[in-house]
Amino acid sequence: MVKPAAKPVIAVVVFDQISPFHLAVPCVVFGDPHPGLPAFDLRVCAVKPGSLMTTAGFRIEIVHGLEALRRAETIIVPSWRDPEEAAPPALLDALRRAHRRGARIVGLCLGAYVLAQAGLLDGRRASTHWGYAQDFAARYPAVRLDPDVLYVDEGQIVTSAGTAAGIDCCLHMVRDQYGAVAANAVARRLVVSPHRQGGQAQFISQPLPATARNSRLGAVIDWLRQHLDQTHSLDALAARALMSRRTFTRQFRVQTGATVGDWLLAERLAFSQRLLETTDQPVERIALLAGLGSTSSLRAQFRRSFGVSPSQWRRSFNGG
Repeated sequence: MVKPAAKPVIAVVVFDQISPFHLAVPCVVFGDPHPGLPAFDLRVCAVKPGSLMTTAGFRIEIVHGLEALRRAETIIVPSWRDPEEAAPPALLDALRRAHRRGARIVGLCLGAYVLAQAGLLDGRRASTHWGYAQDFAARYPAVRLDPDVLYVDEGQIVTSAGTAAGIDCCLHMVRDQYGAVAANAVARRLVVSPHRQGGQAQFISQPLPATARNSRLGAVIDWLRQHLDQTHSLDALAARALMSRRTFTRQFRVQTGATVGDWLLAERLAFSQRLLETTDQPVERIALLAGLGSTSSLRAQFRRSFGVSPSQWRRSFNGG
């Protein structure tokens, strides 16, 4: 009789005063059943098992202690309650041991502080919530902090920006190990984008009030997404928004965190990624559909932005 394959073990480390949302992100991605994914052995654990209080005022009962980290292939620290508070030495030691044996260690949002305290981020790129970037950089100068991205994958070590970027990071891990189709299926079930292009810098500015002008600009942005294959001038877009060119460019940057040109390029690259991952369209056709003009232009932009060619991207994510 063939013995069933063991389920991949994923450990999620929690603590007193954890945000329910931060805990829910890895649990819903790796704990719920999803098409195309194996059934994971998800173990929520703490330094000391027992009753823990959440920031929402309800308690959760934790069964597993740090022994859950010994067999885990992936260990996720979904946040941390206070950047100024040192993590328990037992947790830091357990993370170091897991790293030495080859486990993948993930710090979502302020969880990057715990990984940094363990010394796992020294000499590596990392991300954390933009609001704590200055503090993090001052505390851990040996870490190459990138405060503008949604997540950083250094192979065995992964970190993400704040709050909802944890979803992006977990979907990236699914895409990396199980392919784009599986990641897209999880994203559809969660009703989120399977891949957000850009970084957390676009979320730092306060959003504009919901004024009529804002609605016009939002409508133009939606229209642009439907017409990426066309060429666009600032004057024509400003006229569509019923704004002067100067007002349009200023309001566009405030709302999106980018210039029109940079935003269009990011959207075109994201659309190209989706087509490469989910269709058999030739690269030449994808370049035209995304508004990048030529195959050589698409290749150059992919090399500059992602360090790979479009064909390499396609092979990485759909085996094509």
